Amino acid sequence: MLDSLFANVASYFASLKLSALLRALPGGLAQGLIWGILALGVFMTFRMLGVSDLTVDGSMATGGAVCIMLVLSGVNPQLALLASFLAGMIAGVVTGFLHTRLGIPDILAGILTQISLYSINLNIMGKANQAVNVNKVVFLFTSNAKVLTRTIWIVFGVCLALILALYMYLGTEHGSALRATGINGNMARAQGINTNRMKVIGLALSNGLVALSGGVMSQYQGFADVKMGTGAIVIGLAAVIIGEVLGEALLGKHMNFFIRLSFVVLGSVIYYVVYVFVLWLKFPPDDMKLLTAVVVAIFLAVPNLRTAKKNSFNRLAKQNAKAAKLGKEG
Repeated sequence: MLDSLFANVASYFASLKLSALLRALPGGLAQGLIWGILALGVFMTFRMLGVSDLTVDGSMATGGAVCIMLVLSGVNPQLALLASFLAGMIAGVVTGFLHTRLGIPDILAGILTQISLYSINLNIMGKANQAVNVNKVVFLFTSNAKVLTRTIWIVFGVCLALILALYMYLGTEHGSALRATGINGNMARAQGINTNRMKVIGLALSNGLVALSGGVMSQYQGFADVKMGTGAIVIGLAAVIIGEVLGEALLGKHMNFFIRLSFVVLGSVIYYVVYVFVLWLKFPPDDMKLLTAVVVAIFLAVPNLRTAKKNSFNRLAKQNAKAAKLGKEG
């Protein structure tokens, strides 16, 4: 039986080709950077406003749908990306209106907008998916292996520009008001800040970035699909948590806000590199969402477990329990 087991294990590892992994890694890196744009948007709501905005799953598909349909209509691909960003901002404003004006809880407001966007995206595209003939349209972002390196560098430059823009904006008086709203809404209102307006602006910027990511992704893969944003919020959260945990582990108190934003994008890249590696190990693709959920749960638990380990009261309780046990044995 052991011989059969060893033979199966040896056969499995023999079937894994390192060359296949090396060929897949550049694509994983490119997609990780594209999803890093989405991760920055998720960071805006999750960390800046303290909200898990579920609009993300719909607004990413909206960005892709708007971009592809405009390109099919003859619009310049770069202008189509700008339109994707604006469409995402509109979706965020709708969620903000439902939450701040109509008093609907933020999570439910996001769900309502997300459900609405499914139908809106179908109306935009006319059907479940639309493709572009990549031989007739020149995209800056493409999965073509011949220019994939160029695509990686361009997406990297876009991510860096967005990080700089967010860093500068959140350092302004207006950006500080947005951060104050997320940290302590009551204190922000006491300082004369219109917190409802700040929430709407934060949701608009967040979904604008998410839709921009959807537009870039649609150009990269050459098509838009109404379900392309399914699970996007989980992947975005995974990128944010992985990046923050890794950054704090490496830099600790030396991690400033610019570096934190950079690690959010890095977290997305790490997620997709791991994704490629797991697929290379022949992990069932249908189970990847389960893997993502497990990874997010682990990284969400790490900060709390680390805090609990350092907590003096917990440590003292363990020491007392150990002393009591030794006393009974004595």
